[in-house]
Amino acid sequence: SGAFCSSRLILFSLSTDYYYEYTECDSAGSRWRVAIPHNLGTCSALPTPTRGTDCSFSCAAGEFLEMSTQQCTPCAAGSYSLGSGVRFDQWDTIPAGFTSLATYMDPGPSGEESQACNSSSWTPQGVYLESSRDECTVSLVYAVHLEKQGSVSFSYQYPDNNIFLEFYVQNEQCQEMAQTDDQKWIKLTTNGEWDTHTVNLKSGTNILYWRTTGVLVGGKMVKPVLLRNIQIEGVAYTSECFPCRPGWFSSAPGSSSCQPCPRNTSRYQLKYLLSLSLSLFPSDEGWSQCKERPPCSEKDYFQIHTACDSEGKTQVMYRWVEPRICEENVTGAVALPPTGEREACPPCNPGYYNTNDSTCFPCPPGTHSDGTSVCEECPAGTEPVLGYEYKWWNVLPSNMKTSCFNVGNSKCDDMNGWEVAGDHIRSGAGGSDNDYLILNLHVPGFKLPTSLAGMTGSEFGRITFVFETICSADCELYFMMDVNRKSTTVVESWEGSKERQSYTHIMTRNASVSYTWAFQRTNQAQDVRRYISDVVILYSVSVTNVQDGVASACRACALLSQSSQRSGSCIPCPAGFYIDRDTNRCQECPPNTYLSGHHTYGEDACLPCGPGSKSNKEHSRCYSDCSFSHTENNRTLTFDLSSLSTVASLTIGPSFTSKGTKYLHVFNVSLCGHQGKMAAVCTDNVTDIANKDMGSDSTQFVNSVDSFICQSTIIPADGRGFRMALASQSISLADTFVGATVDSDLDGINARPELFSDNSKSIPDINFFYRSTQATGSCQRGRSAVMTIRCNPEKTDRGQLTVPSACPAGTCDGCTFHFLWESGSACPRCTQDDYHQIEGACKGGAQETLSVWNEPKLCIKGMSLPAKSSAPCEAIALWLKAGVGGGAFLAVLLVSLTCYFWKKNKRLEYKYSRLVMSANKDCELPVADSCALAEGEEPEDDVVYSHKPSLLGKLRAIANKVSPWSCDLLDSNKVQNVH
Repeated sequence: SGAFCSSRLILFSLSTDYYYEYTECDSAGSRWRVAIPHNLGTCSALPTPTRGTDCSFSCAAGEFLEMSTQQCTPCAAGSYSLGSGVRFDQWDTIPAGFTSLATYMDPGPSGEESQACNSSSWTPQGVYLESSRDECTVSLVYAVHLEKQGSVSFSYQYPDNNIFLEFYVQNEQCQEMAQTDDQKWIKLTTNGEWDTHTVNLKSGTNILYWRTTGVLVGGKMVKPVLLRNIQIEGVAYTSECFPCRPGWFSSAPGSSSCQPCPRNTSRYQLKYLLSLSLSLFPSDEGWSQCKERPPCSEKDYFQIHTACDSEGKTQVMYRWVEPRICEENVTGAVALPPTGEREACPPCNPGYYNTNDSTCFPCPPGTHSDGTSVCEECPAGTEPVLGYEYKWWNVLPSNMKTSCFNVGNSKCDDMNGWEVAGDHIRSGAGGSDNDYLILNLHVPGFKLPTSLAGMTGSEFGRITFVFETICSADCELYFMMDVNRKSTTVVESWEGSKERQSYTHIMTRNASVSYTWAFQRTNQAQDVRRYISDVVILYSVSVTNVQDGVASACRACALLSQSSQRSGSCIPCPAGFYIDRDTNRCQECPPNTYLSGHHTYGEDACLPCGPGSKSNKEHSRCYSDCSFSHTENNRTLTFDLSSLSTVASLTIGPSFTSKGTKYLHVFNVSLCGHQGKMAAVCTDNVTDIANKDMGSDSTQFVNSVDSFICQSTIIPADGRGFRMALASQSISLADTFVGATVDSDLDGINARPELFSDNSKSIPDINFFYRSTQATGSCQRGRSAVMTIRCNPEKTDRGQLTVPSACPAGTCDGCTFHFLWESGSACPRCTQDDYHQIEGACKGGAQETLSVWNEPKLCIKGMSLPAKSSAPCEAIALWLKAGVGGGAFLAVLLVSLTCYFWKKNKRLEYKYSRLVMSANKDCELPVADSCALAEGEEPEDDVVYSHKPSLLGKLRAIANKVSPWSCDLLDSNKVQNVH
């Protein structure tokens, strides 16, 4: 890949007709020097071939091989030579032999390569080379043939771990040379700092690769990698010296390098000497010529506040940006504004007092001041509150310093990056728009006050600052910290204009730390200042619990008992104890409460734990023991979630950036932790490799995240040609457990149950709420997370983690993350309400009772099903006996009624029979009075038959009877008489 220089170097003599060239080296390591005409056939009588120097021969640094004599000759002044090496330190264009290759290792849907990277490349920027800023894989390739073992070294800036930078070497068969991780993966640098990387090379052909790949997952512009001063040792020789580039010089012969011209001097051609006049201004360091002075404008001066004088007065002054390159006595130029009126100086900062000469000094130990009065001792039973609180900016505090830095020039090295302005401090003018304007605050360490010394919490101190950015371009403010002077890392950054706001960062360990604010108006290199009005304003900075800090107030502390000889002295309360307001004695916090971390005075310092949580022994945190209870409709549900207590992982994706880079989001989840200690860990593995030479403490602090829920962005190994998956952008989503409840709201966090499918079971969902106390630029209250636990008997004990389908990244607003964990072990413990009994038939005087679970079974563990039981019973049940008895009674009653009504019917039948028999043979009916009862006549006795006819006979007799109404000859008058 890429062209590489041949080992045969073309070397010119002083003659214009021919030049000398060495032949290829033979197996014995020898060669010949031959003369070759520039144009074939144009000259004759060329020098005869001469045996050349040995193939391994080389000149010393500062010398070159004079081919006519084959002797090493010192370089003339104004030029340099590395002897057996080459150096590339001028990047106006990409030098010959270098190739920039943009590739995209994620193929398209049909296997084709993406064309989105055709415009991506390494870009020359004069004194350095800048990498691509996108997610394309861009390689800078250079091939060189070494006659002996050598090395390659280069200076670089690598401030952003959202770009992956690797350097590796291949041989002429494109096989990668064996390299350690330290050699291949480049170590990160601090913003604005250059580092050097060196790798040994073998003899023969070496193809060098500098390869970068950006990860633009969050849509945020990454900071590019910068290269300069690439030097390769081990080439055979050099036949000429290289002239110093414009703006650089070498004053003595035999130089191996060039130096930049001092400020206000210039190295240029003779024709420029004749053109210099008063209208031109001297060049900056390393400049090659003088330039014309432009008219002065508002961008060429800045405002400052003078220090307080002996009368306590200050005033606004204006100064030209130095070095002043503008002309104020020309048409269109603006003049420097006049000095403002004298006004009263602002008061001293809290913890300082004012002397007679209007100078502020820190209060002595044990005293305090609000900045407007003298220092006073803290009363008995109190102690000073140590820290830094800066809100007045008449002078820069002694523990703060400011500077200006530019990666491409040194124009602003002597400038102040920030300027004090009374009630705020603001970014300075700088020399170029892409300068880094730096403000640094050093904190020697942290010391908890006596009243907090016994606490076991993780907070040692916190820094809070109020700021505002006003920008018209792509400005960016970085807030960084350097712990124990091992590694500077970016804590948070803000792009563009931001309204006045506060930011707080908590220190979780006691260490020396330097906080840095770095402001850059634009990351594009420009020779002119266009955005001088883009500024950052810092209104106040406060740091708590600072070792050897100053005190602005006093706080109550716990006292020894009056019987003690040191009665009245402050003592630390044991862990989990607060200071009673009435007695100033230590009292233990009530159960299931925790201390707020930086406040122990009064019982109200013991804050109640959230629902579903309890405090540890030290009352330093509240945690869940993976058990939960809920009462509903007079039924108590008890959950045992211990099966979900170990760390679980959820991988989301793949997703793709605008140019198609494949990436995954991996979440590590620790539902309960270990008594509140966070167990989920996310690590940036590439950063670990790059920083493996750093101390383990620093590496853990910088690159590892401990949390209840943390997230990492993973670039798969198969997607970008890396030999392993790359993890970056590890963040904590949940470092504080808030509580667990079946409600959807807790402490301002909403679970948003509508994001997931409805729970079809009768068991309610349990919502675990978490919060991350670390605020970010977009999440002022920090991030939060909700883990919804759902009973699902169809899932395994470990269950399944999912995120909302409407928010595939796990969050809909970037601040609150939602997860659903369905598990069979998320069902409540079984109780007697979860089963019913079935009774068997009575067999052989015994009856069995069987218990079975309700369907579907929505419980685990807890109560077991009762064993099958047997009880004595009778063959005929009581109800059956009662039924038989009742039936018999009804049968007797029915028979009796039947007999009674049968007798009544017989009586009527008899009377009717007599009426029929008394009729004449021609069917005439008797007169009506012949069969009627006279008044007062008693009915006759029952008919007595001489012999009882059979039932069959009775039926036959009735059938043979003729109805009187059926006779055709019946006289109608007689019928009426009968009636």
